[in-house]
Amino acid sequence: MTATEILGTRRVRGGRERARVVVIGGGYGGQLAAQSLARRTDATVTLVNDGDRFVQRVRLHQVASGQPIDAPRFADLLGGTGVRFLDDRATGIDLAAHRVSLRDGGALDYDVLVYALGSHTPIPEHAHDVSTTAGAARLGERLRDARTGRVAVVGGGLTGLETATEIAEAFPRLTTTLVTDGALGADLSGRGAAHVRRVCARLGVRLLEHASVVAVRPDGLTLADGADEPADVVVWTAGFAVGDLAARAGLAVDARGRALVDATLRSSSHPDVVAIGDAAAAVGSDGSVVRMACATAMPAAQHGARTVAAVLAGSEPRPWGFRYAVRCISLGRRDGLLQVVHGDDRPRDLVLTGRGAARVKEAICVNALRVQTHPRIPTSA
Repeated sequence: MTATEILGTRRVRGGRERARVVVIGGGYGGQLAAQSLARRTDATVTLVNDGDRFVQRVRLHQVASGQPIDAPRFADLLGGTGVRFLDDRATGIDLAAHRVSLRDGGALDYDVLVYALGSHTPIPEHAHDVSTTAGAARLGERLRDARTGRVAVVGGGLTGLETATEIAEAFPRLTTTLVTDGALGADLSGRGAAHVRRVCARLGVRLLEHASVVAVRPDGLTLADGADEPADVVVWTAGFAVGDLAARAGLAVDARGRALVDATLRSSSHPDVVAIGDAAAAVGSDGSVVRMACATAMPAAQHGARTVAAVLAGSEPRPWGFRYAVRCISLGRRDGLLQVVHGDDRPRDLVLTGRGAARVKEAICVNALRVQTHPRIPTSA
């Protein structure tokens, strides 16, 4: 779709009307995309997010351990940029009419829509989470109230590993168990996996591997083999899911509900929609769909903004050439792992561990927030 097709023949006194770009979702991808669009184009940019504060999702395990984490207001992040912010929720998209319906009863017309609604972690009954600020805060209160007890963290991915080690370090009086349906560190190099295991042993994290959870009870877990795993607190970190708004609207989606996009991050079914972040099935330079992560959402946001700018300027957008570089994992506040990876995310036999890795991870988290107000800082490998 060309700029002329997007803008049609709408005109105002003194020339053509400015294009209207609506960004739905204010996470690492959506907020950065709005900032980038305001710098790259003369379009009117509106950012819609359910909540008036930016959530540092990569730090929510720290919230659970009682650490104060900055949550800046969007009004402050967007001050002086010209981006309009609405604390609201997108409830529907009329792709034919180019209109987004909002929870509070209003609607926004758009010429280009940036779909950046991110992901969430489905939480079973009786479990806590670190996927939202409120959930992490509730977990923190529960952990502080527990003088003694058993904590089971379900999910052996990066979020589960970071959460388990953070809790074990902050609450040594509690017994923390990390439950995973595979082998811990299976996607790391041998040196990386060995370091993770050493840290878990040092912090007293009990590992329960190759254990699938089929039910969460008030007093623990039921495993697929019929065994019971007692727990006073269950923390669920097993996997991400996306909402159904894209599918309900009629966008082409994959089996997980993520918007299908072409090499420029435009919807494969509706090219006036650019989809980024966890809610998009974006493909990296190796031809596979990139994983849901802050590390992929931010470069996608910057490229998505370049795509919108190119379309509005009447030029052909360039394809996204994303490649992975590292996986950086915090293991409490004083230890960590920097796992160097190939461009397709396969681990290389090159790691940084200990306090050095912890400092690098902290610098990455600081920069992830800093780039939200400095969108020209490169975020892609």
